[in-house]
Amino acid sequence: MTRRLAQVAKKVGVSEATVSRVLNGKPGVSDSTRQAVLSALDVLGYERPTQLRGERARLVGLVLPELQNPIFPAFAEVIGGALAQLGLTPVLCTQTKGGVSEADYVELLLQQQVSGVVFAGGLYAQADAPHDHYRQLADRNIPVVLVNAAIEHLGFPCVSCDDAVAVEQAWRHLDSLGHERIGLVLGPGDHMPSGRKLAAARALAPDLPDEHVARAMFSLEGGQAAATRLLDRGVTGIICASDPLALGAVRAARRKGLSVPGEISVVGYDDSAFMNCTEPPLTTVRQPIEAMGRAAVELLNAQIGGSSVTAEELLFEPELVVRGSTAQAPRG
Repeated sequence: MTRRLAQVAKKVGVSEATVSRVLNGKPGVSDSTRQAVLSALDVLGYERPTQLRGERARLVGLVLPELQNPIFPAFAEVIGGALAQLGLTPVLCTQTKGGVSEADYVELLLQQQVSGVVFAGGLYAQADAPHDHYRQLADRNIPVVLVNAAIEHLGFPCVSCDDAVAVEQAWRHLDSLGHERIGLVLGPGDHMPSGRKLAAARALAPDLPDEHVARAMFSLEGGQAAATRLLDRGVTGIICASDPLALGAVRAARRKGLSVPGEISVVGYDDSAFMNCTEPPLTTVRQPIEAMGRAAVELLNAQIGGSSVTAEELLFEPELVVRGSTAQAPRG
């Protein structure tokens, strides 16, 4: 410790007592000197005291799986804005196919001494994906908030849209329109939010045939391929786990010469940007992005401030938005 004080003091050109005051958060040091001491710690390879992590720019990592699905830029806008209002600087980390992985981003964020990390739609939502980098954050006591899925054994706070209520709203809507053969287009088998949606559907319709459930990667092309299989099996209503999947389902119907909503009804999930501008405008279940994003930032900021927060998942109520992609089931 004494050697560290001496090295930092020599590097900055101040007394060891001044360095000690900075490291212990004591007053009586100018901002410029404080920043110089913290920078010297970084340059010399010393780890900052826990209470000074992220002090340099109060950085917060915002880790997203992609930006092609409009729901993620929407979350980024809300969360980034709420962080900025608190004087925190968001660092956007977006994964790309074959590029920087989520674990690599976590390593980079740790090197930057971030104050905390918000994950939206990450590997934590996949049961079979590697989760070691989350354990790394937990072991270092870095504040973390997850959006739309929880890792129970790590105890991170989580903000989610209620998947069960979302499916119930979509299912009852199609049922009220007379649809008896309803299918689901969900994410991969280990995707936890999709698993919740399937469980909710089976609770509503215990006799739901396995062949009326199709799995897909979260993309328009994935939705088209999965929906094509469902259409071949005779479904007339399709509930999708995202809006891009739903747009893929609309395309699948058209490729088969079927009209939407005249012969096939499609329901999306998210109500992301421009879903009211599609043809037909998409009926979808809206996530309350504003409320969820602000709650995530509040939970993170409380942790950064040293408060303990509940590890229980906060569930937010979705809202069915009826537009032009659903109609009465075809007769006969």
